[in-house]
Amino acid sequence: MAEHSQNQRERLNYLEFRLYFTGQISRADLIQRFGISEAAATRDLAIYRDEAGENLEFDTGTKIYRISKSFALNYLKNIDPKQLLRALVHGIGNDFGTEPESLVPCELPSRLQAPSADVLASVSRAICQKAVLRIEYLSDSGNHGPREIVPFSFVGTGLKWLVRAYCRRKGIFCDFIVNRIKHAEVVWDAKPLPVEDKENDDEWNRMLKLELIPHPKASPEKKAMIAQEFQMSDDVHVLRVRAALAGYVLRLWSVDCSPTQRLDLFPLCLRNLMALHDVDNAVLAPGYERPSS
Repeated sequence: MAEHSQNQRERLNYLEFRLYFTGQISRADLIQRFGISEAAATRDLAIYRDEAGENLEFDTGTKIYRISKSFALNYLKNIDPKQLLRALVHGIGNDFGTEPESLVPCELPSRLQAPSADVLASVSRAICQKAVLRIEYLSDSGNHGPREIVPFSFVGTGLKWLVRAYCRRKGIFCDFIVNRIKHAEVVWDAKPLPVEDKENDDEWNRMLKLELIPHPKASPEKKAMIAQEFQMSDDVHVLRVRAALAGYVLRLWSVDCSPTQRLDLFPLCLRNLMALHDVDNAVLAPGYERPSS
């Protein structure tokens, strides 16, 4: 791929992606997706035939290339399967001028409303420029006045978008729900202090090893099904997550974190509860109880 231009690499990746997941590819697919000429689409198909010709067969009746029985990934063989799944259900590489659409029928559950573009852009600029951000935030404590934060990363919990930041009012690192930010502006004449750097966020930098197992109260048949579903090795699925995200992840995955394993309707259970010791957001994990001192 190194000898091809960036644009051509994108088209060859798309060509293989579509062939792999739909079983066919045509010049019209490339023309419609990239707005290229018929001659350019023909060249792309010729390049693919030269470099991975065993992957496709030409159907003379329909003038469409179909996947061969000997197909093997060439350009996409090192792509993370999660990236392939996102491309499959959300649309691959769509430009701003086109409406993204899934390649195959797919229904996704409703998510919360996306943040406003203005707030999103202000937060993003502050992150990229390592700047101070002044926000008007609707806090559950009722203290809604303006505050200054030093953000360094977005966090997706599966239901909400958060921003991880140092809060100057509280003097700690914490999470802010982006949809609760009514207004945000970068404070260009203020510089973050060394203590506000993400390197000092202990929970962000501390990695946890969470050992997920089929729920102990499940039947043997159900345990085997759960182990297959979560691709477990020796009936354990190991998740490595930031301590700052552990509670969100365990809630998203519906993991029983109760000390008595009482949430027996949940498919998974956290085997090593002590991993959540001293984790602030462990209270978000289903059933978790802090040990009494």
